[in-house]
Amino acid sequence: RAEMALPGELWAELPAERRIFCAVLLFSWAVYLWEAFLAHRQRRVYRTTTHVPQELGQIMDSETFEKSRLYQLDKSTFSFWSGLYSEVEGTMILLCGGIPFLWNLSGRISGRAGFGPEYEIVQSLVFLLLATLFSAMTGLPWSLYNTFVIEEKHGFNQQTLGFFVKDAIKKFIVTQCILLPVTSLLLYIIKIGGDYFFIYAWLFTLVVSLVLVTIYADYIAPLFDKFIPLPEGELKQQIEMMAKSIDFPLTKVYVVEGSKRSSHSNAYFYGFFKNKRIVLFDTLLEDYSALNKEPAEGEDGENEETKSKPKNKKQGCKNEEVLAVLGHELGHWKLGHTVKNIIISQMNSFLCFFLFAVLIGQKELFAAFGFYDTQPTLIGLMIIFQFIFSPYNEVLSFCLTVLSRQFEFQADAFAKKLGKAKDLYSALIKLNKDNLGFPVSDWIFSMWHYSHPPLLERLQALKDTKQE
Repeated sequence: RAEMALPGELWAELPAERRIFCAVLLFSWAVYLWEAFLAHRQRRVYRTTTHVPQELGQIMDSETFEKSRLYQLDKSTFSFWSGLYSEVEGTMILLCGGIPFLWNLSGRISGRAGFGPEYEIVQSLVFLLLATLFSAMTGLPWSLYNTFVIEEKHGFNQQTLGFFVKDAIKKFIVTQCILLPVTSLLLYIIKIGGDYFFIYAWLFTLVVSLVLVTIYADYIAPLFDKFIPLPEGELKQQIEMMAKSIDFPLTKVYVVEGSKRSSHSNAYFYGFFKNKRIVLFDTLLEDYSALNKEPAEGEDGENEETKSKPKNKKQGCKNEEVLAVLGHELGHWKLGHTVKNIIISQMNSFLCFFLFAVLIGQKELFAAFGFYDTQPTLIGLMIIFQFIFSPYNEVLSFCLTVLSRQFEFQADAFAKKLGKAKDLYSALIKLNKDNLGFPVSDWIFSMWHYSHPPLLERLQALKDTKQE
């Protein structure tokens, strides 16, 4: 009995900071191993399901099925290696004291610029800049491989290397222009907020998130992709009529040139109150997708940013199918899913800031990660939000995935009520084919990861109405 109790006794004898550090590291690897187990189960499905199942015979031809199987198998293998690298990198950073090293380096850099230790916010911004730069550089090879090997191999990549590099640099600069000012203001609010700083910090992040959602599509997204108003015509009229029929306050409809980046397709709406806008990717629209158009005479179909690739089959959906997809998206709005998600997000944010206020005074948390003499606010935010809250975040993420699937079924049902069941049925099949989605999945992997229900489940829910 004494021998069995020995590990527990050793654990109890460890200093609090060592127990915290070991618990964080063990939980991180436990999550990784769980994810690796799920991914292994799903890869086994990709490897063994080599023929179209009988229930999919009317939905997917064998050629598309095989293409999607190989694409998803390649993606899963890539995800395994990139995930393993990320976990090992994170572990080595913690074990080698990478966070306090980078903090001290930031202090030396800001000190040379004339900002001493009393300028904690300046040092925090230097730390943040160096950390995001390190993350961007270590992630770059993986991003390059994913884009120019996997996506290229399966016909999705539309970027040249020059476009990719320019895009990456632009994203980094835009991210810093938002991240650094917002972080400096948040740290300042926490510093001067007194006992109730968590309320002010939460309100500040609420305002920032609402502002970003409001300006994203108008001012940030156009820095990366070209947005053009949907031309006058039958599709625009039908969209406006459908929006009016459910009292959706539509002001503009845009088409974004997503085909410059990838042949994957999407659609979304944004805006608050009486100023809603709809954005359609050109790859979603059969009539507008650049990938369906032949190059003009005398053109080779390439420029310095994008490249044209021949496609055997037309991509995108017909107008009726596009309307059905939009009926689904507008269902999210009509049923209050967007507002519910915002409320859940803000309740979670408030809870996290409250718990942060409770824990920030615990010096053992800082000591666990190598900060024995100082307790910088930014480091406290990182330790508590990223490491201490990780078990809670995993549970929350799973609950939100389950909720999201319910919302998707409800939005499909809303589209059915609009009389779009048949068109949504065919649109889902087309989008699955265009994006090479694999319609067979392991049940545990699906339950844990899929924020959208599997294709067969969605089609089954639509089937009865479609046949009527």
